[in-house]
Amino acid sequence: MMLFKLSIKNITKSIKDYAIYFFTLVLGVAIFYVFNAIDSQTVMLNVSSSTSEIIRLMTTVLGGVSVFVSFILGFLIIYASRFLIKRRNKEFGIYLTLGMSKRKISLILFFETLIIGVISLGVGLALGIVLSQLMSILVANMFEADLTKFQFTFSSSAALKTLLYFSIMYLIVMIFNTIIVNKCKLIDLLHGNKKSEKVKLKNPIICTIVFIIAVIVLSYAYYLVTDGFGTSPLMNAISGILIPIALGCISTFLIFWSLSGLILKIVMHLKKYYYKGLNSFTIRQISSKINTTVFSMTIICLMLFFTICIFSSALSIKNSLSGNLKDLAPVDIQFSKLQESLSKEEKENFSKEIIEDYNTTVKDTLQRLDVYKYLKDVVDINIYRLEEITLKDSFGDQIEQIGKDYPTLAYNVREDLVKLSDYNRLAKLYSKKELTLKDNEYVIISNYKMMADIRNISLKNNTKLTINGKDYYPKYQECQDGIIELSGSATNTGVIILPDNALEGIHPYKNVLAANYQADTKEEKENVEDIVSTIINNHFNKDTLLSYNTKIDIYASSIGLGAMVTFVGLYLGIIFLISSAAILALKELSESTDNKERFNMLRKIGTDDKMINKALFNQIAVFFLFPLLLAIIHSIFGIEFANYILKTIGTESLLSSIILTAVFLVVIYGGYFLVTYYCSKNIIKERN
Repeated sequence: MMLFKLSIKNITKSIKDYAIYFFTLVLGVAIFYVFNAIDSQTVMLNVSSSTSEIIRLMTTVLGGVSVFVSFILGFLIIYASRFLIKRRNKEFGIYLTLGMSKRKISLILFFETLIIGVISLGVGLALGIVLSQLMSILVANMFEADLTKFQFTFSSSAALKTLLYFSIMYLIVMIFNTIIVNKCKLIDLLHGNKKSEKVKLKNPIICTIVFIIAVIVLSYAYYLVTDGFGTSPLMNAISGILIPIALGCISTFLIFWSLSGLILKIVMHLKKYYYKGLNSFTIRQISSKINTTVFSMTIICLMLFFTICIFSSALSIKNSLSGNLKDLAPVDIQFSKLQESLSKEEKENFSKEIIEDYNTTVKDTLQRLDVYKYLKDVVDINIYRLEEITLKDSFGDQIEQIGKDYPTLAYNVREDLVKLSDYNRLAKLYSKKELTLKDNEYVIISNYKMMADIRNISLKNNTKLTINGKDYYPKYQECQDGIIELSGSATNTGVIILPDNALEGIHPYKNVLAANYQADTKEEKENVEDIVSTIINNHFNKDTLLSYNTKIDIYASSIGLGAMVTFVGLYLGIIFLISSAAILALKELSESTDNKERFNMLRKIGTDDKMINKALFNQIAVFFLFPLLLAIIHSIFGIEFANYILKTIGTESLLSSIILTAVFLVVIYGGYFLVTYYCSKNIIKERN
């Protein structure tokens, strides 16, 4: 009981020391609960069955991410507990001097960790429950759900999961603290904060060479993820992205290592700056811990880099997936059937019913299945393919140059060809621009910007296509915006529109039918879709190979995928940001504890508090800004790479996402910086 009371008294007395630790724990608990409570928040939402499936998948993914997050938070809590023990070395030394055993000191730490754990769990869960109600509104907004049934929700499963995970973390911390205390020596506890790390001045020549090598390696990594992506042999496979990541990590470490030896040497030669005010003291302070900071700075820099890229990309993906769905899915449903002749092997594998149905049109199959009556605004077209018209043929004389720049393209794939009259009927239904062609002209439609840019190279060179001995030339020098089949993203790599007589007498490759439902309201359309889906699915692979895609499914999957990416990005981004900021904050508070005697010496020789506070501010600012600046440089190229990848779903700008990411950085990272400065200022003002 006496040790328990002493623990409470210690916590009360050291409340300033525990402030950042407690704040980080509360924030961690709240965030953990909020993202694990999403499944309970979505139960009340009135959504379609397909959306419900996507939400279940999203909560499963978030549950898996939570395991990873728990490891990060566990490491953070252990790191923070090291700071608290170090902060109280002298106190524990006095306890040992007075005859208290290490076992009792361990019990004091056990009770303190237990008390802080219980309080942080309670406060964090309370905050999480409040924030989860706001998350419910966000989830409903993302899934375009009806909020009329909104009510206060509490997720018992998320609460139990949070209690279990954090209890395990605190238990590990207690064990860790016991081991640390048992290894402590009395002399280290009493005089550890007076020890100063020996400044090892590294050879400036070696540091310069290492720095140059690191910059070259980093520049090559930047090249691989930007101009080199898809063209460098190292980046031909997706696994190739691991190479620039590894190079980036190694070069980041080398940059910090080399600069730790160069900065002091360079600044010492700038005598006017070095001897101005307390600059010499500040530089020596930074240098005194620089050797033990290199690795942690590298980790923090990389965490900040991932935070910026994850935030920016996740938010952009969400906007992209939901931003252009009206253009990508302009009608309610689209059916398609292959029309090419079956091979001998296929005939042996397919049933008699499928073989009989195979060469019939989509319309005939829908009438046979009694589905056609549910449709209106029906347009059906044929898509053709010819052996002599491949992607390689479309590039004409430019194939050699394009092949060098884009070696991973499948150049032997046959092109999709559509008659002009068919396309115009479909374009009218899709509310797209109708086309006109002369007898010897063609047009390529595409909405996939990256592929359209490649095709434009050959179109600008007036590349001709030869079909049945007749030459056709491009009407436009660039691709026109357009689609044939519904999709959740801009994936139409190119369809060639030709005069009708160019494809007369050619057997179609595929038959496509687009239509709207015989329904007006959202509920009526969902009911019709359920009926149609049930009929088609019951017959698929039995007596037909008819496939279909619907606007409702595309909307649900696109919005669901966007929401899942957003939540996972926010979850990981916030945790990474809090962890990196908290590690820096705790490290700087620890440095302030070690340097308290040195600041007291400055006061004794007449230095006023204004100069001391400025020196402290500059010291902390360097440690916060140094990894952030390099992380921002990394992010410029990382975001450019992300933008390159995101073009496949129609993203062209990350500006709004970058601005929102910057706001998060300023609020969280900047907030930790200010709290660290004010807490450090209070620490160095304390008198022994």
